[in-house]
Amino acid sequence: MYKQPIIKDEFKEKVLDLRRVTRVTAGGKRFRFRATVVVGDERGRVGVGVAKGLDVAQSIAKARLDGKKNLIMVPSVGGTIPHDVEAKYSAARVRLRPAKPGHGLVAGGSVRAVLALAGIRNITSKCLGRTPNKLTNAKATIEALKLLKPVRKPISPSLPRK
Repeated sequence: MYKQPIIKDEFKEKVLDLRRVTRVTAGGKRFRFRATVVVGDERGRVGVGVAKGLDVAQSIAKARLDGKKNLIMVPSVGGTIPHDVEAKYSAARVRLRPAKPGHGLVAGGSVRAVLALAGIRNITSKCLGRTPNKLTNAKATIEALKLLKPVRKPISPSLPRK
């Protein structure tokens, strides 16, 4: 028999949140699971996926696929971001500031997971919103990373115009 080769995936994943959600019907309660997963390749691509499933493994697999569909490119300069940025998603607000090499990843919770899987090594972040919700904080971080503008290379001096 022919064996299919196992394809190694380039993306790493981190499960941020796993919740049991309930739908109440006339016959009782129906339980499902909602997973929030961050997917990234640690080289500038990162995405957040959310999905529900009948069991934990199914919901994580579906959320991983959703995260791959929602990938964004993060511009970076020497392991940090090019400029300060602040973004809001729902009740969550996040501020990201670039840091010098060797400073490290100063971030907490879901912001740290998103930035680590994006490949950013030196940054300072602060969650300004009061919500402890991991999903909204991760989405606010993604919105902040979307606002980043790539660094333009300086134009070399040319000959004077006539």
